[in-house]
Order: sequence, then structure tokens, then C-alpha cells
Amino acid sequence: MVKEFVAYCRKLLRVLNELETALENDEINSAKRIVKELKEDTQKDIEV
Repeated sequence: MVKEFVAYCRKLLRVLNELETALENDEINSAKRIVKELKEDTQKDIEV
């Protein structure tokens, strides 16, 4: 369980870094896409 949580946190950090970069570059559509994908992935993880 801990191993999976660490893996999820690493993935989350990568996505948050992508999101931060998109926002810094005023890439709003890209940022919206990243947030949407993150929400979908999180929902799938919850349902497992």
C-alpha cells in the first residue's frame, strides 16, 4: 500500500510540475487539459 502511495505521489508531482509550467507560460488550454486528465486519473484510482 505504501509503495503505491509513493508512486501516486511521484506521478502527482510530475503532473503538478507540468501544470505549473503551463500556467507560467500562459498556456491556459494546456493547463485545463492537465487538470482534466488529473481529475480523470484520480477518479479512476478511487474507483479501483
